[in-house]
Amino acid sequence: MGKYIMIIDDSPTIRISVEFAIKNMGYDIQQAENGVDALEKIKTIISKGNEISLCISDINMPQMDGITFIKEFRKTDKFTPVIILTTESEDNKINQGKEAGASGWIIKPFQPAELVNVVKKFLK
Repeated sequence: MGKYIMIIDDSPTIRISVEFAIKNMGYDIQQAENGVDALEKIKTIISKGNEISLCISDINMPQMDGITFIKEFRKTDKFTPVIILTTESEDNKINQGKEAGASGWIIKPFQPAELVNVVKKFLK
């Protein structure tokens, strides 16, 4: 059974940067360009008998933003950690994320070592 980390961001550069930072952690990585894309890919991964171990999601994306993604994801998965990776640092956005079910918050631009440390905390 494969264990996946889902990277959700509308920027291909950010998705590649995040994948590069965490690729040696022993998890399969799946990228999605928005919340709709992520939910479809998660459904496919789970239908094949694999599991989602962690999601890393941007907030501001077309079609489905990160807050809406978390709310939808939490309808079927209450426990998998979701880390928000965004330029948004206002308290009201952070509170919206927490209320939706976000597990952690990292502000862009990020240091790869910082991201790896946060990911490790949630995968223990």
